[in-house]
Amino acid sequence: MIIDTHLHLIYRDRLSYPWLASVPPLDADFTQEIYAREARRVGIVAALHMEVDVAESDIPRETEMVEALAREEGSLLVGAIAACRPEVQDFPAYLETVLANPFVRGFRRVLHVVPDDVSEGVLFRENIKRLAGTGLNFDLCVLPHQIEKAIALADLAPDVSFVLDHCGVPDIKGGGFDVWKGPVAEIARRPNVTVKLSGIPAYGAENWTLEDLKPYFTHVADSFGFDRMVWGSDWPVCTLGGGLSTWIGATQALLSGVSLEDKARVFADNAKRLWKL
Repeated sequence: MIIDTHLHLIYRDRLSYPWLASVPPLDADFTQEIYAREARRVGIVAALHMEVDVAESDIPRETEMVEALAREEGSLLVGAIAACRPEVQDFPAYLETVLANPFVRGFRRVLHVVPDDVSEGVLFRENIKRLAGTGLNFDLCVLPHQIEKAIALADLAPDVSFVLDHCGVPDIKGGGFDVWKGPVAEIARRPNVTVKLSGIPAYGAENWTLEDLKPYFTHVADSFGFDRMVWGSDWPVCTLGGGLSTWIGATQALLSGVSLEDKARVFADNAKRLWKL
């Protein structure tokens, strides 16, 4: 059984996605029907929708759309990780609205698309602290040189649960292991941070192999262990690195020497616990 903790759905006729124009292969509709057809074949039984960095005015509509999709017959969607803007004054009111909706399981603010000082702002940090005790997690999407910013957030809000997306976004294609490994090991020392095994095929060369991914997986596993690791497809971004089935196959190969109990933790059990599924 596999729970996908990082699914993006794109409906260009319903929402605005300003960043899509800069990534032509993804500038298309990626619907839940297309996803589910392949997902069921590879053993995915449930999925959390991850916000897709829609236009700010569309943030509430994205959650509404995903919730409506989840009500459709045969949907794999069991919850949403919603976009947010902790740097704005009305975040507390937005948080109250979200807390009234059990479909939303967490938040994300993509930090590598904004100036580094956004997450260093007093208001941003105070609002992140507001997540303590709410049951809502915060996904951290940062580049390797920004992991220190993520560490600062984890330290300032020790009662908030954070998830490091895409293994910390290593530059696999560019051979960025040495730049990435230290910050990942350091953030892993924070017990309130879980790592998400997702996204990395898209960071490799076009003809990446399992051997290219192994050092990164091994370091993440050594740093976080399997009690603090969850799996995500990062679909449709994973299509840039081979697609959903390819990533599932690679993950199974990376976990080939791991106990059945630890595999179950990575693929489903940790996600159930973290997002109360």
